[in-house]
Amino acid sequence: MTARANSSATVLSIRRILALVLRHIYLLRGSGPRILELVYWPTVQMVLWGFITLFLVNHSSWVAQASGVLISAVLLWDVLFRSQLGVSLVFMEEMYSRNLGHLFVSPLRPGELAVALLTMSLLRTLIGVGGAALIAIPLFHYSIFDLGLPLLAFFLNLIVMGWAIGLLVSGIVLRYGLGAEGIAWAAIFAVQPISGVYYPIDILPGWLQVVAHALPSSHVFEGMRAVLFEHRFRVDLWLNALALNALYLTAGVAAFLAFFNGARRRGQLLQLGE
Repeated sequence: MTARANSSATVLSIRRILALVLRHIYLLRGSGPRILELVYWPTVQMVLWGFITLFLVNHSSWVAQASGVLISAVLLWDVLFRSQLGVSLVFMEEMYSRNLGHLFVSPLRPGELAVALLTMSLLRTLIGVGGAALIAIPLFHYSIFDLGLPLLAFFLNLIVMGWAIGLLVSGIVLRYGLGAEGIAWAAIFAVQPISGVYYPIDILPGWLQVVAHALPSSHVFEGMRAVLFEHRFRVDLWLNALALNALYLTAGVAAFLAFFNGARRRGQLLQLGE
């Protein structure tokens, strides 16, 4: 009987996960500024790089080989950025409102919180980047959706990498408090220069290329350029990104749970807040 009770206690509750997701959906629905913020930054970046593309198309043979290469790059980069930020910001919403203690006197388990964070990250990313992608169609006559199925492969890999970084950042903020929240904004930009977002990896110094190839994002953006320039989907790059993401997401979940358990042992859950 005890073994059955222990077994059922380890099973994630879909109802509790959906309840937590629903809480944040209501929070979004009741706040125009939050929804505006989701669409604002991807749209600003899309417009900025769209006009840069229009300029470079007439001045660079490299860019002229593929229409919309920079718009595709900036929108895919924003998938990575928004997915990481979606996890971190939703978690910090709970800390700002001093709600973690209330959540964990309920039957909610850390794994369920993590799944809810990832779900909200996906929703926020779809709203933000999807809105910018749709605006690019009438404004620049370019649709990233023309990439077809490779776009889905790129999107999934980038969002999983963002989740891994977001969970790690959330764990660090949980451990060290809101004084470490700046990491949420800075962490993702640390990998941008070596992810090959706007240029091929082979222009980096040799030793830095080794680091770049250890990132799923570099394989994704190399694959994007292969689709745009060579009109072929590089399965090898996709598999590399997939394998690295499996490793990183596992490490991200493990780090988040380890930080959470440490905070619970030290009694920090009731003390964290603004």
